[in-house]
Amino acid sequence: MSKEKKNDSFSSIRELSLGELFCGPGGLALGAINAFVEKNGDAYRIRHEWANDRDEDSCDTYRRNLCPDRPESVICKDVKDLDLQSLTPIDLFAYGFPCNDFSIVGEQKGLGGEYGPLYSYGIKILNYFKPKAFVAENVGGLASSRQKMTLEKILSEMKTAGNGYVLTAHLYKAEEYGVPQTRRRLIIVGIDRTLGVSFKVPVPTTGNRPKTAREALENPPIGENAKNHEMTSQSREVVERLSHIRPGENAWTANLPENLRLNVPNTRLSHIYRRLHPDRPSYTITGSGGGGTHTYHWEEPRALTNRERARIQSFSDDFVFEGSKESVRKQIGMAVPPYLARIVFEALLKTLNGIPYESIGSSSVRRMLSLPFKSDFDLLTKTAE
Repeated sequence: MSKEKKNDSFSSIRELSLGELFCGPGGLALGAINAFVEKNGDAYRIRHEWANDRDEDSCDTYRRNLCPDRPESVICKDVKDLDLQSLTPIDLFAYGFPCNDFSIVGEQKGLGGEYGPLYSYGIKILNYFKPKAFVAENVGGLASSRQKMTLEKILSEMKTAGNGYVLTAHLYKAEEYGVPQTRRRLIIVGIDRTLGVSFKVPVPTTGNRPKTAREALENPPIGENAKNHEMTSQSREVVERLSHIRPGENAWTANLPENLRLNVPNTRLSHIYRRLHPDRPSYTITGSGGGGTHTYHWEEPRALTNRERARIQSFSDDFVFEGSKESVRKQIGMAVPPYLARIVFEALLKTLNGIPYESIGSSSVRRMLSLPFKSDFDLLTKTAE
């Protein structure tokens, strides 16, 4: 728990403990524990306390990279079977609740799907531990007009959980925050209303000059024995098809010979056999999918390796993923980019410790909900200005 002096409720915070549900391989947590701010010579940081996920490989990845000395702090079981009384108190809470039913790719079942209702387990954590603040993450599809009622319900329950939370919801563009990838993610930050402060969305760091795929991949991963860097064996047909697809094009926009065209009725997903453009950020890395969905190099006729996908997600080469090749691909695609997470958590640390920083308004979600500031949802998406 936090180490405190007696006189100053904000500058007294030295280290905050973090608990996490649906932790995956640890993208959110990696960003959190790498977050670091200073004020008047004092350092403020976040430490891992406990985490939960039901995927064995993800848990092994998390243990190896984030808490090798405390492997028991990662509880690998279905969240429905998690005993809250067995968990230690926390200052901060994070969860990227499963997004399958909110993604724009799919049926968008929302709260009626298998995964949609799982956000409610985070609400239980907020009510039980009443942490100072929380960070919740989901796909940008949750901020779509189709999911408006779902998002309103989730925000309303978050607002009234614990002691009550002042919320800031914003649709982040990962490429504007140093991640070499066009990835849209809804991030909701809640701060205990008794603390009397609200989170501000940090100003984009690379909005005018996003990091490109070439910058992310131009230097080969370290050594011939680099972890998670196995090449995919490409069939002769795939190699030939890719030879006709220019950087930035896909199977539908390229001028392919008839024998290489895809015979897939009613499917026009833009990432099918899409090659990266070296001078632009990568398109969104996905966690699963069949042929043509593996993300393809702009020059070499091949799919990216998992190590290269991890770089696109802003994981460093020394972050090793556990499990089979397909399991690693899934972990990488489902993870929160750690670089984006770090910027959000550093802004949260600054907020809690009264350290000013450059910010922007969180207007994107407010517009989607069409909620005026004087409505009952005033504090849901408004940031201090």
